[in-house]
Amino acid sequence: MSRERAAPKSIGLPPPRIRMTTASFLAFGILTAASWGYILGAGDSGIADLFLRDTWRDVGDFLARLAGIGLDSRPAFLTSEAWARGGLQAIDTLAMSVLAIGIAGSAVLLTFLPAARNVAFGELSGTGSRLGRPAYFLLRGAFVFSRGVPELLWAMIIVFMLSPGILPGAIALAVHNYGIVGKLGAEVVENLDPRPARALRASGANGFQMLAYGILPQALPQLLTFLLYRWEVVIRTTIVVGFVSAGGLGHEFRLRMSWFHYDEIALLLLYYLLLVILVDLVSAGLRRLAR
Repeated sequence: MSRERAAPKSIGLPPPRIRMTTASFLAFGILTAASWGYILGAGDSGIADLFLRDTWRDVGDFLARLAGIGLDSRPAFLTSEAWARGGLQAIDTLAMSVLAIGIAGSAVLLTFLPAARNVAFGELSGTGSRLGRPAYFLLRGAFVFSRGVPELLWAMIIVFMLSPGILPGAIALAVHNYGIVGKLGAEVVENLDPRPARALRASGANGFQMLAYGILPQALPQLLTFLLYRWEVVIRTTIVVGFVSAGGLGHEFRLRMSWFHYDEIALLLLYYLLLVILVDLVSAGLRRLAR
């Protein structure tokens, strides 16, 4: 009698796991669809206005005014006085950005090392201090607070304490970027190779020598790169803080918008675009030197 073969037992395979990337794309798609559904379903979203003829006619009229078409007087971008006045505002805007990134960079250079965990807790050098932990949490909290408040809000607060001009705008931009660059600088130190610093400590170097020869040479190039990147962002944000009487092109832009001088607005936008291109080119060159 032939022996019946036993049917092989089915081995239960684990269900396929959803990768983080796939889950992120799915969540993004769901949130995007839900957001557009809410916008299109709301009665006051204004989406329907994009398909109205009057809307695009108003857009055309606005662009024509920017180009100086239909004005009773000569367009501003065809007069030397308007170019000279805009140039002075552009210089103030550039000075505001340089002053802002200079203040932020100076403050970061003084505080980013104690804000690094491996420096504050002694993991980098093998020795800690009593003030390391309190300084670490205090500086990290300052970074979070300063970058958590937008530049425009900082400018609205500071302009009430100082007279209107480029100084309140520069301080507002510096305070906000201090938290951003400070956090990035501290994380640069936390990701450093600890072997050079430990070798200096083992050879008898003191704390200052270890920082000067083991940590700063590795951290400063990356920190300067972050500062230059933030300078590119600052020059774009100066026009925003200028809306609250912080000086520069932003303040003049708000005034011209209030007076409906659209041809002068076009001139200010041209100066603003030239400033952005100039700062980007200078920043790129300085970053190559820093590397």
